[in-house]
Amino acid sequence: MNSNKKLKKPVASFIFLTNLIFLPLFCLVGAIKLLGFPTWVFDLVLCISAWSSTFAFAILFKKIYSGQSFIHFVKNKFQTKLKLSVVISVSMLQAFIFLLILFLVWNISEVNSIFTKSSWGMLFYYFFKTLLSGPLGEELGWRGFAQTELQKKHSPLKASVIIGFWWGMWHLPIWFTTGFIGIDLIKYVLFFMISIISTSIIMAAFYNLNQNLLIPIFIHLFFNFYIGLINGNLLDLIMYNAIFYVVAAVLIIIINPKNVLYGKKTTNMMDEEQYNI
Repeated sequence: MNSNKKLKKPVASFIFLTNLIFLPLFCLVGAIKLLGFPTWVFDLVLCISAWSSTFAFAILFKKIYSGQSFIHFVKNKFQTKLKLSVVISVSMLQAFIFLLILFLVWNISEVNSIFTKSSWGMLFYYFFKTLLSGPLGEELGWRGFAQTELQKKHSPLKASVIIGFWWGMWHLPIWFTTGFIGIDLIKYVLFFMISIISTSIIMAAFYNLNQNLLIPIFIHLFFNFYIGLINGNLLDLIMYNAIFYVVAAVLIIIINPKNVLYGKKTTNMMDEEQYNI
């Protein structure tokens, strides 16, 4: 048997292996929590578990891009010069959503502080912990590979919805650690999936406008960072997130800047040229 034989369904294989790697790591996280290990140990293992998609992609890389260099692939994802207009647009969009949610929570909150972090030290620790887990750990696999790969057969919009769904389902074990049951759990899952798929669409649009993986990493970072800053009811927070991110996604779909989501095909063709030689 030829060990270099290419995978027939690389994205499906990637999703399957990502979940296969994540489940035992997630169980380890739970065990560490139950056994009362120090917080830094819990945070470290939690960050490692978030890298399951990167581990899966690295394992499958030679089966997907035979004869290519994994390091070269990763470097290529960051070579395109960042566009100031895209960075500003992403920053303003997410900051605006954050301020809207903050305003809503502030008006109904009965707690002493509307923020979850009470010192600069805690804020910096939370920022870097957030960066090192989801954004850096997930985006190479989900956006850098899977989104790009699906765009060879589907429009970026359709690809982003597919990836958003499976990216959301990858979080399934986490849903049952929220403490919600019954109708509250159903609401949480619904709002979570709406948020995730909407964010996936936004990521696809801006990533295709500026083909640098830092763009989806930034979006992912501030999606997680902002929601974790607000001291409010989790179900309310995820509901507000779902509402505002789906509105933003719909507006981007309607505007379809430079035809990046559907229509004229202008996205990520350089990846096909460089990795199918």
